[in-house]
Amino acid sequence: MITPVLIAAAVLVAAPALAQAGVDPAHDPAKTEVWTPVPATVATPLGKAPSDAIVLFDGKDVSAWESEQGGRVPWRVADGALTVVPGSKGIRTRQRFCDVQLHVEWRTPVETKGFEGQDRGNSGIFLQERYELQVLDSYNNSTYANGQAASLYKQAMPLVNASRAPGEWQAYDIIWKAPRFSPGGGLTSPARITVLHNGVLAQDDTVLAGKTEYIGAPSYAPHGCAPIYLQEHDSKVSYRNIWVREL
Repeated sequence: MITPVLIAAAVLVAAPALAQAGVDPAHDPAKTEVWTPVPATVATPLGKAPSDAIVLFDGKDVSAWESEQGGRVPWRVADGALTVVPGSKGIRTRQRFCDVQLHVEWRTPVETKGFEGQDRGNSGIFLQERYELQVLDSYNNSTYANGQAASLYKQAMPLVNASRAPGEWQAYDIIWKAPRFSPGGGLTSPARITVLHNGVLAQDDTVLAGKTEYIGAPSYAPHGCAPIYLQEHDSKVSYRNIWVREL
């Protein structure tokens, strides 16, 4: 005599086989497998830019850059670094960018005597020439929190101060999502930024209220893709190993 218990056991044993045979699609794992499109392969050699990156500065070549006024880059190139020449103005990429992944390494001067607050190792990385990620020597250096290293200048203080000592190389890894505007010029989506400072999360999908302002509240005006800009702020800040991936 076949009991109900034996019947139930037989059904449980048979269920996987039935699913494999396509009898019951609800039990088919292939239904949740996505095979196409296949993600592009990106090589990531140790210590070098990803294979699909645009190298903006490799330690020697500054052809990707120009002075903010146009023409030759006025900063000094030596020992694999690009160093600000005080009084020379900033530099910008010749190419325009919108959404990007950006890697920048930077170093503030070793000499700090007589320099405090915003006067110590000041520079900045401007996304789309308008939105500043602050570069500053914030190692044992007091200043306003939304103006220290890894801040969105005058908008968002960093989650942490991950600064290294003056003269040591530091790194920003940035994910930038450009603002979007309607055909009529209205803001449809604000700019957003995520920043790792020396491998530590400093800005977590931060929403910007508008372009960077030294005085007054930030606001938006419609614009398109624009260069990446490095600021000259009377300090011999150095840069190296700069690359970008368009997203």
